[in-house]
Amino acid sequence: MRLDIGVADTVAEGRPQEDVRKLSAGSKILLGAFIALTAAASILLFILSADTDRLWAWTIQPPLTAAFLGAGYGAGLVLVALALRDTVWANARIPMITVLIFTILTLVATLLHLDRFHFHVAHSEMARIAAWIWLAVYVVVPVALAVAVLRQSRMPGVDQRPGQPMPRWLSGLLAVQAVIMLAVGAVLYINPKSKANIWPWALTPLTSRMVAAWLVAFGFAAILAVWERDLSRLRIDSIGYVVFGMLQLVALIRYGEQVRWGTPAAILYLIVLPTIPLVGAAGWLMSVHGRPKEYPGTAVAPREHRQLDGLR
Repeated sequence: MRLDIGVADTVAEGRPQEDVRKLSAGSKILLGAFIALTAAASILLFILSADTDRLWAWTIQPPLTAAFLGAGYGAGLVLVALALRDTVWANARIPMITVLIFTILTLVATLLHLDRFHFHVAHSEMARIAAWIWLAVYVVVPVALAVAVLRQSRMPGVDQRPGQPMPRWLSGLLAVQAVIMLAVGAVLYINPKSKANIWPWALTPLTSRMVAAWLVAFGFAAILAVWERDLSRLRIDSIGYVVFGMLQLVALIRYGEQVRWGTPAAILYLIVLPTIPLVGAAGWLMSVHGRPKEYPGTAVAPREHRQLDGLR
């Protein structure tokens, strides 16, 4: 069996445009539903960060953590909305895989900490409803997304030829950011009760895993971007990256008093965080204003852009 893991297919010269693989109707419906969910989560967590005991599926303290999660949902909203508008699978692939990774990690974290959710507590009726909606969403969405990604990768057609190679300095910065996010995210997720100060503010075991879910998801997105090394396919991801970084900066300004300033974790956070929107903006500007370059050869794209053979 051949496994398409989503790296761009080789496109034969002269292939008609209608052969380009598009988003399926099922993927569009799924993305449309996710837009509504992420919009609600962004408002409730990022704007109403201090009211999670009444409005959210579980109580999040301190409010800076709620704002961090809300920023992730805000970036996810932008990724999904732009992917749905674009309609080309090669351009929507990384956003969909990013959301898939996040939903799988979030489902596992939810099942591990069910006792923290407002299923039966009397904080408010809205909080109780939110808890049951949360559980239903994160049981259904990861499965539906996994099926959608698998079906999309096996649809007939080809991906567009890569057109704008990513400069080495940009891929290098993305790789460094990816390593940091994946490393910190792995520690927060695997060992959330650790007393090691690797995060600049206090987290509970549940919020540690929820924060880690966004870090790991965006870390994998950066790795996939470096793998493809094609700016023309990363415009959506670049914009989402900018939104994620900018909203995190706003959250830090709003709730800066909740940060353990002077710790190594806070220093590293202050160094890395501003680079996220800067790298995203650089990628987007180069993809928009850069001149597309054809790779040498007529029918074969570079090795890193070829479809890989997996299981046979």
